[in-house]
Amino acid sequence: MEENRKRRLAILGSTGSIGTQTLQVVEEHPECFEVYAITAGNRVDDLIAQARKFMPEAAVIADETKYQQLKEALSDLPIKTYGGYEAICQIVESSPIDIVVTAMVGFSGLRPTINAIKAGKAIALANKETMVVAGELINALANQYRTPILPVDSEHSAIFQCLAGEMHNKVEKLILTASGGPFRTFTKEQLEHVTKEQALKHPNWSMGAKITIDSATMMNKGFEVMEAKWLFGVGAEDIEVVIHPQSVIHSMVQFEDGAIKAQLGTPDMRLPIMYALTYPQRLSSSFDRINWDTLKELTFERPDLELFPNLQHAYTALSQGGNMPCVVNAANEVCVAAFLNDRVKFTEMPKLIERAMQSTPYILAPTLEDYLETDKEVRRRVEEWI
Repeated sequence: MEENRKRRLAILGSTGSIGTQTLQVVEEHPECFEVYAITAGNRVDDLIAQARKFMPEAAVIADETKYQQLKEALSDLPIKTYGGYEAICQIVESSPIDIVVTAMVGFSGLRPTINAIKAGKAIALANKETMVVAGELINALANQYRTPILPVDSEHSAIFQCLAGEMHNKVEKLILTASGGPFRTFTKEQLEHVTKEQALKHPNWSMGAKITIDSATMMNKGFEVMEAKWLFGVGAEDIEVVIHPQSVIHSMVQFEDGAIKAQLGTPDMRLPIMYALTYPQRLSSSFDRINWDTLKELTFERPDLELFPNLQHAYTALSQGGNMPCVVNAANEVCVAAFLNDRVKFTEMPKLIERAMQSTPYILAPTLEDYLETDKEVRRRVEEWI
């Protein structure tokens, strides 16, 4: 590692899927990384266990009702404890931090990411909603404060890796791969009756509940299309999605001469996490390798936009721009939470999102306040409809 010192991390959402895997990367290379701060939404027991194991400088729980439990559990250790969302927004500004891993779920990741950028911290971006909702604002801030944004999503990490060394070569197309989720072969009638238990069983990846449902509806891939536009500076018309059920090719880049570069690997999020934390270097790992004896085929197909209209909603919102991606994100977050609580059917989610897109006032050049107000208003409306 450069500078011969450990990189100090703040992990936002340390108890979630990306957060826990980031800590596994730290365990893999303790000589390279030091955990400075960890945060969680409400999983206080998990946060306490992580704090006792990794001994960060600070631990923050967003749910203020659980702060006292956190404080008392760590009172015998020299770990600072804080409670509340504002504390998460502030902890990222701490001067010793080198990299902020934004692994919070949903819209809540936006303000802490903005604060971290303004504080000059490198961003290992796993919270795709930040770029979905406010990509133009985030890019402007990153340029202003000269802050690197390093993608953690496996698809965007793959594109990032494929573009290495290609700075002066024109990109013709970005090709995002999608597993197709658990319902890839279902009919429209079958989709009417799917359960959350079925939707939470992803065929290839181990992820949190929200992103797993987004993968099943293909909204996750729609968000990745939006994110790719802002991360790599291409238009929606130059981003293609292909279904690749094996999840071995994580994404591809097609250049103007017709050549395509692809990045392959096992479906293990620790690989893109580690690449983001160590870029431009690569470190050794004990993670699984592709077994060419058992990998017999790589197949591809086009996504069915009639069966999975959320992907089309994302393209539409991206082409409209303004506050429309924020509308889609807010409506989707409410819908997913409702689906997980058995309040809406799987097939009702895209319809509610489309209704929100059609009924929300359009703002061409939104400010941060506009994003916050749009998010609040859309959530209120969709809850009413449900």
